[in-house]
Amino acid sequence: MSKNSQKLYATIESGRFKSKKLLLPSFEKTRSTKSIVKACVFNVLRENLRGRIFIEAFGGSALMAAEALSNYAFKAYAIELDKNAFKIASQNAKNLEAELEVLNNDSFLLLPELLKSLNKPVILYFDPPFDIREGFSGIYDKIYHFLERLDLSLVECIILEHQSKAETPENIANFTRIKLKKFGITSLSFYEILS
Repeated sequence: MSKNSQKLYATIESGRFKSKKLLLPSFEKTRSTKSIVKACVFNVLRENLRGRIFIEAFGGSALMAAEALSNYAFKAYAIELDKNAFKIASQNAKNLEAELEVLNNDSFLLLPELLKSLNKPVILYFDPPFDIREGFSGIYDKIYHFLERLDLSLVECIILEHQSKAETPENIANFTRIKLKKFGITSLSFYEILS
């Protein structure tokens, strides 16, 4: 098999599906979340996933949504616009045989309707392509403005995976950044409502 046609995989690292392999799309279209970043997200969330819905915007292979289900989220959604990545994410969902729904759509268009249709607490995870990719310049500002206008009444936590050089705001809507973790060129910003 030539190097260009080799299949790429990632592994679920914790929970009931631990060690299960998931297909990855080509790195030309998506950027897979690093293991250390994924581990950080689920070390922070693990105790709070049960009974929650996890939504992965810019879902790629649905890796984070699958990891959330593995750690006992009630249900998970991955929203992915790219058709090839969507096909792979759908195959991953089918192979898991769990409550993972993959939706082929623009996260900005679908998320408002999806949130309206839910009735359980939600964790939102945004992992957009870095803003250096063609067509994604200003993506972080677009996300912040989008969240300011979105009905977040069911949302308990917002997590943004972003370039470390990008400055994230202290507050988005009524959410406050409670944690910022850096992993080289990638960072995570965690937002919650402080009471």
